[in-house]
Amino acid sequence: MTPLLVILIIAFAGATLYVLVKGVIGMAQGKDLTGQRSQELMRKRVMFQAVAILFAVILLLVAGSGNH
Repeated sequence: MTPLLVILIIAFAGATLYVLVKGVIGMAQGKDLTGQRSQELMRKRVMFQAVAILFAVILLLVAGSGNH
């Protein structure tokens, strides 16, 4: 289960980075005048980040329970 959690953490961290870079590039281009696209990307980034943190906590709990 631990390798699966590590893969999921890497995948969601990568998705977070992708959405972050996409948002920064979009803001730099200045095409989104209303900010609606920026808000959508920010929500996705926060969601991916939260899931990555959740899997990291689960990984720590699983790894910590194996030491007893």
